[in-house]
Amino acid sequence: MTETGKPLLRVLQGEAVWPPPLWLMRQAGRYLPEFRALRDKADFITRCMTPDLATEITLQPIRRFAMDGAILFSDILILPWAMGQSLDFVQGTGPVLGAIRSEADLARLDPQRVADATAPVMETLSRLRATLDGPDPIGAAQGGKVALLGFAGAPFTVACYMVEGHGSRDFEATRGMAYANPMLFDRLMDMLTRATADMLCAQIDAGAEAVMLFDSWAGLLPPSQFRRHVIAPTRAIVREIQTRRPGIPVIGFPRLAGVMAAEYARDTGVKTMALDTGTDMAAMAGQVPPDLTLQGNLDPLLLLAGGDAMAAEARSIRDAMKGRPHVFNLGHGVVPPTPPEHVGELVRIVREG
Repeated sequence: MTETGKPLLRVLQGEAVWPPPLWLMRQAGRYLPEFRALRDKADFITRCMTPDLATEITLQPIRRFAMDGAILFSDILILPWAMGQSLDFVQGTGPVLGAIRSEADLARLDPQRVADATAPVMETLSRLRATLDGPDPIGAAQGGKVALLGFAGAPFTVACYMVEGHGSRDFEATRGMAYANPMLFDRLMDMLTRATADMLCAQIDAGAEAVMLFDSWAGLLPPSQFRRHVIAPTRAIVREIQTRRPGIPVIGFPRLAGVMAAEYARDTGVKTMALDTGTDMAAMAGQVPPDLTLQGNLDPLLLLAGGDAMAAEARSIRDAMKGRPHVFNLGHGVVPPTPPEHVGELVRIVREG
């Protein structure tokens, strides 16, 4: 089986495939009993940085559901952690980091540390690629057909956590720094842009066949700031990947971008744009180039609910995109209470043709 036989890669290169390939954001996670069985063996960062565990977790949804894409089990905050920022995942709170608020804070970060610190992640990718391209890694139906995806957080979203020091609904400190101390914020963004491009190229070298940029908080910014802190760094990363690793597709996810999504699609150079739940897929298809792949965008809460409502919406999204390149996915990640049976039913519905 050649790489061109992988449905997901064909669509990410701009080909319309029917029925569309699918994978789900957070498809390896707490909703799976096999994931929960491994969760207590190590803390989150250790799981990300232990190739045996990260490989197994990445493959769990592939074995269970035969997804078309396997996305590396890791986290967008591994990059700042690798540069030397303190990071802890606190039960019930989420990520807690040593906030970057000054030149001195920024000076303590060292992008030169990233390659060594993330070597276990690259080992995981290498193992995954060897397994997925093996003679019969997960059953004859999917052997050699599953594409391996790497990813990173986009610079603005990663900066949100780095400056704020934790999750937030509006990231006031981050946006305040961008307005009140733009030189410091630009230095942080430039550092993240370069380090992100380097890390994604390393992921590609280790075996990733496509990479995704998650800009989960892009929608917080007004248009002028969106262009400066979302579109511009994404364009720089895409160009760097295209130059250094030509032919590797980049998926961009400017969550909650709203009316700015079409401009993002035109100006960043991404081959695929993932859409959040609030975007009308058919309307967006009319605003972007016909060879741009769209990814999405079933509401994760519909997947949680299941039943006829989920089935109807899934078919509606799938059918609206027929004839153009489309990757079926959610508009955000699988939520932990989701019954695995609902995911299995979704896979069946999307593939029924």
